[in-house]
Amino acid sequence: MDLDYALPYPSQRSPVLARNVVCASQPLAAQAGLRMLLQGGNAVDAAVAAAIASTVVEPTANGVGSDAFAVVWDGASLHGLNASGRAPAAWEAARFAGGETMPRRGWDSVTVPGVVSSWAALSRRFGALPFERLFEPAVDYARRGFAVSPLIAALWHRIAPNYADQPGFAEAFLPGGRAPAAGEIFRNAPLAGTLEAIAATGGEAFYRGALAEALVAHAARHGGAMTRDDLAAHEAHWCGTLSQRIGDVDVHEIPPNTQGIATLIALGILARHDPRRHAVDSVEAMHLQIEAMKLAFADVEAFVGDPASMQIDPRSLLADDYLDARAALIDPARAGDFGAGAPRQGGTVYLAAADAAGMMVSFIQSNYEGFGSGVVVPGTGISLQNRGMGFSLRPGHPNLVGSRRLPLHTIIPGFAMRAGQPAMSFGVMGGPMQAQGHLQLAVRTQLYGQNPQAASDAPRWQVVSGRKVLVEAGMPEAIVAGLLARGHEVRRESPQAAFAFGGAQLILRGDDGYVAGSDHRKDGAAVGF
Repeated sequence: MDLDYALPYPSQRSPVLARNVVCASQPLAAQAGLRMLLQGGNAVDAAVAAAIASTVVEPTANGVGSDAFAVVWDGASLHGLNASGRAPAAWEAARFAGGETMPRRGWDSVTVPGVVSSWAALSRRFGALPFERLFEPAVDYARRGFAVSPLIAALWHRIAPNYADQPGFAEAFLPGGRAPAAGEIFRNAPLAGTLEAIAATGGEAFYRGALAEALVAHAARHGGAMTRDDLAAHEAHWCGTLSQRIGDVDVHEIPPNTQGIATLIALGILARHDPRRHAVDSVEAMHLQIEAMKLAFADVEAFVGDPASMQIDPRSLLADDYLDARAALIDPARAGDFGAGAPRQGGTVYLAAADAAGMMVSFIQSNYEGFGSGVVVPGTGISLQNRGMGFSLRPGHPNLVGSRRLPLHTIIPGFAMRAGQPAMSFGVMGGPMQAQGHLQLAVRTQLYGQNPQAASDAPRWQVVSGRKVLVEAGMPEAIVAGLLARGHEVRRESPQAAFAFGGAQLILRGDDGYVAGSDHRKDGAAVGF
């Protein structure tokens, strides 16, 4: 496709063009991946090394106790990996009776962590380098320390008080009783030892060895339900992808239990309104995207959860007749407030890597909210996610909490294919921003031909609820006025709230290599050679 290399939005970055590329939300993590490529590794080795390093250098978003998902083009086929963890066996709904929402902190927000299983599964199936080598940069950063980057330091300072009362947190992440400042060296020696144990055992130490014992003992001391059997029963599974055509590309997402299907529903609805009739930054184009996203979110809220608990086949939400009916609800001149349809029965780090041989990886791992549950296992540096918060407590809901169930996940890796060949690996960080960020990036790059850096720099919108929409500080006044005239309840966020609109990383495949973009909303970096 013809790519527009203009940079029409406020930016201090240019796209990176190279035959081998790694994009990550923290420069040291991107460099860890690049080191693997320079040592003869492939894109999977690079992605896994960057992911492992991210647990050290960006603890405000992920850790060894996170969950993960990935999409991999191996040069011939596309593969989807689900490495999210299940609820402990003891998590029957009665355990949370009387509450309106799931706990946000502590052990009762922690599901079985899956990220370690993702690293092992990816390396085992596709890696070219020894598994242990992928840990070397991360172990070095953890043991010898690294300079905390500015945006991460600011977030660390802002959110740390929310976790200070959680067991093990202050000892691990508040050295000297405070969050580290930008440029300050931070060390996590216990995490270095944990990573070495994971590397030496192919991840077994985490699920069936000494680290598992430490997790279970800590849970028992603090009222948690996690058991050795819960950890030992976990495994990542190759789940494939779901896709939706828009223009001449097929956008792929991981199936439920993720919200990726929201992007696909919205793209399918949007395609029926032919957005290319309007300019990329027109109010008409943005209105159609916002309305399509609202319809998609209504369906995800009503129907999506653990696939074993869903009352419908997820593919029914992508059926042509269903999307036709949903698209017909959009008024091009007026904002709507939509409920779910009736289909037929039937905090986070994102990174991308691509190599000269043609392998491309889209990978995401997350604590969910900032430092997750706030629980840190003493002597290990293992911080644990709060993915249990993603469950519903509404009786009969497909996402109802239950024994060994998978919660609905916000984190999603995106991938685009054109004519059976990879077109782009991409992702956006930030909870509910992710599905709508995917929509905006896919539309800008694949329908309008914007280069990855321009698409990343463009001001974003975010659906909240009903007719409420947030827009970034840089959104043109004419767009805001046009949305207000259509009945949207628009609020412009301050420049300091840019993080809420999600950092992005994109690698687009060109004729002679790759074109990559990284997001200024985080300390992101794209590096290549």
